[in-house]
Amino acid sequence: MEEPNPAANADHPDAHLPPGLRTPLRPDAFARPDADKIEAITGHFRAIMDELGLDLTDDSLAGTPRRVAKMFVQEWFNGLNPAHRPEVRLFENRYEYQQLLVERDITVFSCCEHHFVPIIGKAHVAYLPGKHVVGLSKLNRVVQYYARRPQVQERLTRQIAEHLRHSLGTPDVAVLIEADHLCVMSRGVNDTSSSTLTSEYGGKFLEDAQLRNEFLRQIGK
Repeated sequence: MEEPNPAANADHPDAHLPPGLRTPLRPDAFARPDADKIEAITGHFRAIMDELGLDLTDDSLAGTPRRVAKMFVQEWFNGLNPAHRPEVRLFENRYEYQQLLVERDITVFSCCEHHFVPIIGKAHVAYLPGKHVVGLSKLNRVVQYYARRPQVQERLTRQIAEHLRHSLGTPDVAVLIEADHLCVMSRGVNDTSSSTLTSEYGGKFLEDAQLRNEFLRQIGK
């Protein structure tokens, strides 16, 4: 497992991750407040719509540039901002639960960084508890945090796994994502029947085929 290097770009919002897993961001990515970004993107998107020949005086289109800007900053890409990084709070495993714990069918809504169209699917996350367990909703929040940014599915899968390994203090983590990419469905090959699966296994999930198969069985694979 690649260890984060604190000395390497320590100010990067993903500095807690290995360099190869960090979302590409400029050093000044968060120097401006969200309100300023919304205003700037509104102007840029208005220019795009104008170039497409759309009539921005039409009452259906007039507010679209600002709506898109707010959607980008406050919703689709709010996972870029480290202020939204979820705190994974651990609880003492008083009940000594030692078996596989699976959170399946976590909604994934992301955006392809190559074409800026949606990636829609679900994630399945599992870990083996030790001295601590985590509140289940935090697993969902970690998935959503990394999904809500321009992404490639391979990096998204590894970012989630690495964050959970670090937060839980155990390598025994598994992540599987299955998703539909609108860049494949709505352009290029226009294939609406294919989907993409990516996985990341660590610790005992990587070493123990029986445990890995149990995880896949529990998520219906």
